[in-house]
Amino acid sequence: MTEFWTTILEFAQTTTNRVGKQLMQDFGQVQALQKADGSLVTQADKWADQEIRDAIASTFSGYGILSEEGEKTFPGTEWCWVIDPLDGTTNFTRGIPIWSISLGLLYQGTPIFGYINVPPLNQTFHGFWAGSFELAVPSGAFRNHHPIHTSGDVPSKNHFFNLCSRSTAVIQQNFPCKIRMLGVASYNFLTVANGATLGGIEATPKVWDIAAAWVIVQAAGGRWLSLKSEPFPLLAGEDYSDRSFPTLVVSRPELIPVFGPFVERLKI
Repeated sequence: MTEFWTTILEFAQTTTNRVGKQLMQDFGQVQALQKADGSLVTQADKWADQEIRDAIASTFSGYGILSEEGEKTFPGTEWCWVIDPLDGTTNFTRGIPIWSISLGLLYQGTPIFGYINVPPLNQTFHGFWAGSFELAVPSGAFRNHHPIHTSGDVPSKNHFFNLCSRSTAVIQQNFPCKIRMLGVASYNFLTVANGATLGGIEATPKVWDIAAAWVIVQAAGGRWLSLKSEPFPLLAGEDYSDRSFPTLVVSRPELIPVFGPFVERLKI
């Protein structure tokens, strides 16, 4: 790994560990307020967002920053960090130990590095995905620095598929897998990346929910299918505060025709 990517990885690890330790102190102890879009926010979200943005500004001069609690208009810089300081705020406030801190690094508007820290589970995930860019980018997806890969299993009632609360319309009597709802968009897709589930749907994720996971899923061998409009590359000057990117993720392309017909029931 080149010095540049070592610096990127170490920054993501150090920053999310530091922020995560403080969030663990607040876990289940803070009150949430409802934002205009109906989602929840706490002082912990706002603190974590500011801490991460300050760390980026002091370490990566000239890099853009896009975040759920801060600037939501893509600046069009060659390099840009996309932050979700606390994915799973409802879980966080209710004391449910699945929530995460996500950092995605974009090059020319497209993620090529993702890092997600899940402090309550002592799990970190990261991945590199150069896509069509001719860049000297490392490859692979990792959980706690060990390589991970999606499952090659055939769907059965002994396998899992994740939904979000807005995608329950896909449930039918003949659905091929057991259903789970985790309440965290990033972790929904990470379970596909690490082979725990065969697929997942998020009906209304924002760009900060998916930027890091987008990289990790594909680096792990999964298939990312946008159900409405493609999220990347981001466009300079565009405000992403109210844009959702409905998404189906599966462990391998052959499962798209298996789960695709169920997705057609969603009104997105």
